[in-house]
Amino acid sequence: MTIKTKTPGALHDFHFDRELVKKYDRPGPRYTSYPTAPQFRDGFSSADYSQLLIESRQDALPLSLYVHVPFCERRCFFCGCNVIISRNRDRARAYLPWVEREMAKVSEFLDGHERDTIQLHWGGGTPTFLPPAEMAELMAMIGKHFRLADNLEFGVEVDPRMCTEEQLDALAAGGVNRLSMGVQDIDPTVQEAVNRVQPVEETWRILDGAHRRGMDSVNIDLIYGLPHQTPESFEHTVAEVIRMSPDRIAVFNFAYLPEMFAHQKTIDPEALPDPETKLTILENTANQLTAAGYAFIGMDHFAKPEDPLTRALEDGTLTRNFQGYSTCGRTDLVAFGVSSISHVAGGFAQNVKGLDDYQAALGEDRLPVFRGLFPTPEDRLRRAVIMGIMSHFRLDKGAIERHFGIDFDNHFADALEQLEPLAADGLVEVGDRGLRVTPFGRLLVRNVAMCFDGYLGKPSAAKARYSRTV
Repeated sequence: MTIKTKTPGALHDFHFDRELVKKYDRPGPRYTSYPTAPQFRDGFSSADYSQLLIESRQDALPLSLYVHVPFCERRCFFCGCNVIISRNRDRARAYLPWVEREMAKVSEFLDGHERDTIQLHWGGGTPTFLPPAEMAELMAMIGKHFRLADNLEFGVEVDPRMCTEEQLDALAAGGVNRLSMGVQDIDPTVQEAVNRVQPVEETWRILDGAHRRGMDSVNIDLIYGLPHQTPESFEHTVAEVIRMSPDRIAVFNFAYLPEMFAHQKTIDPEALPDPETKLTILENTANQLTAAGYAFIGMDHFAKPEDPLTRALEDGTLTRNFQGYSTCGRTDLVAFGVSSISHVAGGFAQNVKGLDDYQAALGEDRLPVFRGLFPTPEDRLRRAVIMGIMSHFRLDKGAIERHFGIDFDNHFADALEQLEPLAADGLVEVGDRGLRVTPFGRLLVRNVAMCFDGYLGKPSAAKARYSRTV
């Protein structure tokens, strides 16, 4: 089945071939980074991260800031995020001074006042766990330590079940212009099974409230593969979301990993849709969204034709980071809070995951990192190739050769050999000048990128657990 959006241009077309999807559906990285997180080394120190921050001054790229707010009132059984379950809002009040300590130290190393911050995102956990006064405090501390651009893209993840009118007022007053809401599924039976009861009226309330306050850019997340989902029930969910008319929609595949996330053991595996049903749900969802005018961006992202994400795909500036597809590619990503990951000067640094460890490090005047990575020249080369494939669905061999001083075909002989069966199945076209992911391969772009991953198959990747590619 070929799916073509109402947006002109072959970049938005993709072909859903059920047999090919089944053939290539396997665990693999999402490539929100390269090297991927399993390659980060333990023992990466505060001094190591400081070195990356100082090195970033050389190019002085604009900044993209991320703040992790780890608190949630209750746990959703599908969740794979690093969260702290609590109903005590005082924990958030106690958390923010430590985040400011981290901001002050990081800003000093990278000259935060001398570089424009063009993107800011609060994720979680649940950022709307913060009361309005603490939201204002967090906004103020960011403005104190960093120079915010006039055209700042400021996004916040919102849980409609835990967001008041006063919190919406505080977000609007702080300059938030993009909301991301988790909906997952509107079916009550599914919601009960995953411990996220969220009446659709709550989602509409936040959506309408955001629009009234001038926050017109909204993303909605859905998850397929949850217990008790059927093609018919999820079709109803997608239809309701289309009525909501968000600018962007992400449709994620549920990763059922009870051996990694103990809380997922509360989900009855017999209630999960079988692989054939999941494929039907995905195919139907793609049909519905593209028929409604949404452009297929890649993997699990859809956007309206006029959205900046779609324009970035069209003009070749689309990129990926730890939040997924993004329009802010040429930036240093600096992250704050427990478990957050920074990508600075080409390297990576991840903060400790426990709140006590986070506070202890900062109390000792150390940056609270516990693992990270200095990229090798080979890492930089393969990152350029993989991110080009993931974001642009094509690759210019000559451009790679000129930039890195290599002979592409010789350097990547093993990767090109791995691509041969994908090319034979029509997922990718490989020529003398480059390669192009075809409409058949757009949904399976991770499989194409995996051919160029220098770590897959090595002992360092053997124990890594990845989501499935479809």
